[in-house]
This record gives sequence, C-alpha cells and structure tokens, in this order.
Amino acid sequence: MAQRGRKPKPTVSKVLEGNPGKRNLNAHEPKPDRKAPRCPAWLEDEAKKEWKRTAKQLEQLGILTEIDMAAFAGYCQAYARWKEAEEYISENGAVMKAPSGYCQQVPQVSIAQTYLKIMNRFCEQFGLTPSARSRIVTDNGEDKENDAMELLLLKGGSG
Repeated sequence: MAQRGRKPKPTVSKVLEGNPGKRNLNAHEPKPDRKAPRCPAWLEDEAKKEWKRTAKQLEQLGILTEIDMAAFAGYCQAYARWKEAEEYISENGAVMKAPSGYCQQVPQVSIAQTYLKIMNRFCEQFGLTPSARSRIVTDNGEDKENDAMELLLLKGGSG
C-alpha cells in the first residue's frame, strides 16, 4: 500500500536544515558512506560534465553518497537533455512554419520544459536550488570526522 502525504525527508537533510520541525529524528535510518559514486560511463558527455561540476561539492556536504548513483545520474542526464534542447532553440528559434503555412512551436520547446521539470525535482532532492540550499546548514567542512547526525547530537548535548 502506498504511503499518503508528503514524502519523508532524509534525516541528513533535516539535520542540515537545523531540524526546523523539531520532530524526533530517525536514529535508525541507513547512513551510507559520504562518498560520491563513480560517474557512469553511459552518461552523455554533457551529463558527465555536470556530474564532475557538482558531485564533489555535494559529497563534501554529505548529501551525495555512493547509493545515490541512479538519482544523481538522472539529474545529470536530464540536465544534458535540457541543455541540448535549449541550445537548439537558441540556434533555430522556438517557432517554425508548418507545411500548412501556420507557425508552430518546435518540439524542443516542450522537450526543454519536460527536462527542466525533471531536473528541478532532482535539484530539490540534492539541494541544488537557492531555496533548497537556504534550508541547509553545514559545518563548512570544519568537522569532517562526524556525520550530520553526530553533529546534531553533539550540539544538542552541549547546550
């Protein structure tokens, strides 16, 4: 049976946001190693560039882990396809003349819109938008030995 309501937010995201809801955190949530997965060879070249541009930074924040490969690959591939469609529109325009003589939108416009929506969903998951980042609090890399949960417990126990 499908769960109703909002999808639960990962504990690491709640911790990085400072646990704004002040609800109990899941102490038994799986905690994969804070290590970025290897970039899949099958990604398009532009997707690989986006992977290389962002993966290390997300790894340092503790957001991207080895088990996130498929989701992050989905983001990177959506980015590459969105960019390709946008480049086509920039070079050729968003409208073409149909054989009937009427002007119509080129398919790349809806392709770009579709991939932008997909990309934005992934961006929210990985903190890749200004609003998603505004909810994240990091340790600025000062304490790389402790994971986000340990940092929360340390702060809560010392105050």
